[in-house]
Amino acid sequence: MVPSKAPRHFLTLNDVNSAELQHIIARAIELKALLRQGKAPALFDNKVLAMIFEKNSTRTRVSFESGVAKLGGHAIFLSTKDSQLGRGEPIEDAARCIASMVDMVMIRTYGHATVERFAEYSRVPVINGLTDEYHPCQLLADIQTYVEQRGSLAGKTVAWVGDGNNMCNSYIQAAELCDFELRIATPKGFEPEDEFVTPYQHRASVSNDPREAVAGADLVVTDTWASMGQEDEKKQREKIFIGYQVNKELMSYAKSDALFMHCLPAYRGKEVSADILDAPDAVVWEEAENRMHAQNALMEFLFNQ
Repeated sequence: MVPSKAPRHFLTLNDVNSAELQHIIARAIELKALLRQGKAPALFDNKVLAMIFEKNSTRTRVSFESGVAKLGGHAIFLSTKDSQLGRGEPIEDAARCIASMVDMVMIRTYGHATVERFAEYSRVPVINGLTDEYHPCQLLADIQTYVEQRGSLAGKTVAWVGDGNNMCNSYIQAAELCDFELRIATPKGFEPEDEFVTPYQHRASVSNDPREAVAGADLVVTDTWASMGQEDEKKQREKIFIGYQVNKELMSYAKSDALFMHCLPAYRGKEVSADILDAPDAVVWEEAENRMHAQNALMEFLFNQ
């Protein structure tokens, strides 16, 4: 049966507007409270989420699978290592078949074009669980965490220190949607590509000076220096990024009540010092848990479109 209207997908943060994003964050906080009170609503009763993983995962799998189960639904894990997707089946064919049997699809993969192609041929909502270009679900968790801890991000200053990667690209979009200033500091040659920055030059600035980026910041964010698929560059990157570690000296340039976030896994002594990761203003564990709550709110939003 063909749906009466095209499904609503979530492939980047720009697939929602500012008001919708605020609604999702508020609902995530509400659902989190209900779960902790033992009053979880059966929002996903009789709903099935297909989770397709080309990239390995810990937090993405656990947060989606657990979140769906806690709200009455079921999740199916599919790896390209043990399904036809890894044996050359066209994305279009896989999308048509999988979408005919489930209610929503989450994909964690390499090229963003893969998610876009799958969504084009899917009759159910598709969520980007991570691509090399974007990581929008993590941004939902980060925004929720900041709102819980400090209130609105509007008018705040956020510093991104490290690689101009998928997280950085999603933070650029978040700056526009949440009305904050983003300062990006990367080593030379590791800046986010112009196509991601140029439309948001009024929000995001790029430099090679981490102290300049962090000065007066309300939130400091970093990520691993070598993302999945870049393992062969790890040793070389560690040498290049050595001056971009988030540590006490760098955090001293931020506001006294600045928060620190990291999407994890974190490598103590590399992109972040151990004392910063374990400090009270490092909200990485709340941030990790909020993946589940933010994604639950997102899925409810997409189901209701």
